[in-house]
This record gives sequence, structure tokens and C-alpha cells, in this order.
Amino acid sequence: THFNHLFWDTGATRTTVIEHGIVPPRAEWSGDVERLAVVTNEPVRRWRVTGTDLMPRFARVAPLDVFGMGVAGLPDALAATGAPGLPVTGYDDLPQDRMHVEVARRRAYLHLCRWTSLGLSLIEAMSMGMPVIALATTEAVDAVPADAGVLSTRVDTLVEAARWLMTDRDAASRLGARGREVAKERFGLDRFLADWDRLMEEETCGSR
Repeated sequence: THFNHLFWDTGATRTTVIEHGIVPPRAEWSGDVERLAVVTNEPVRRWRVTGTDLMPRFARVAPLDVFGMGVAGLPDALAATGAPGLPVTGYDDLPQDRMHVEVARRRAYLHLCRWTSLGLSLIEAMSMGMPVIALATTEAVDAVPADAGVLSTRVDTLVEAARWLMTDRDAASRLGARGREVAKERFGLDRFLADWDRLMEEETCGSR
């Protein structure tokens, strides 16, 4: 990502940014389940990196369904920090197709990673037509336009956005529809493969 290009010091090594490309999930957003979806890996071990410490603030507004690897122990881990009884459910390591179907039923996608440059799950959520609530950090601020979700470094702003989208499904639909357009145009697999083909051709020709 351009964020990585900016922050990592590669010295004199030549670098090229090729933005993510994804195979669009077959699932489409319905938003009929008034819960927030989070996709993350090992939120207990990684904690602040994945924004796990922020989850209780959102769970007090809307139930959280957390998908990914190493999420089964999340409710107990949150309870141990003094936040017992929160409506947080972990769905550990579901097959990808099934996960997409379940995530697409949730009202909005919550992205709390502080330092992940740009998670593929965020792009997949946009591709499915989900509205996005995300920390305005790393590459997310450039990948998610203002009319496709709510981004901020103020957690209170994001909590209020969650409250809003739980009660306004039409607004959620509008944001998600715009996100789908952006994901299709910017993060499509055709563009991704074409960028790699062009880079490989340049490098091959340059080495002759």
C-alpha cells in the first residue's frame, strides 16, 4: 500500500506499489441482522494492534460478531478486563464462503485495526455492499471514501456512527452501495493482475 511505501524505510531498494485486488465474494449485503461484524485474527494475543481494547465501547451500542482465527476465547478475555456480559460472539475460523455469507447479514462492518495497513476483509466487506465504520488510520483513510462509511480517530464518533446505522438501514444501504462501487473500480482482480503483468514485463525487459 501507499501507507507501507511511506512508512517503511527500504533504503536504496526500488519499490513499487501495487494495490490489493480481490476475488469478489459471492455474498451480498442484506443488513437484516442488527449487529456489527468484525473480521480479525488472534484478537486476544494481538489486542491493541487489532483494536480489541475498543470493542467493549461498541458492544454497548450494538452486539459484535467477531470472525477469524483465534477468536473463540475473545468473550472471556474481554470479561477478564472488567467487561463481563457484553454481547460479543466469536466465530472461530469459519470457511471463507460461509464467513462471507454471515458477515453480509450484519448491519455494518467494524474495522478497528490500529496498524494493519489495509485488511483484505475490509475490501471484501465493501465489495459485498457493507457500510464501513473504521479507525482513520493507515491506508483505510484513502481506501474508504467519506460517502461509503464513517472514519475517524475519535472513537466516540465511530460509536455514534454504529448507533446511527443500527437504526437507519436506508443510510447503511446508501453507504454500502457506494463502497461496492469503489471496491469494484479500485480493487478488482483484473486491475491487480494487469498491474503485476506490467511490472513483470518492465523488470524482464529491463534485465535484458
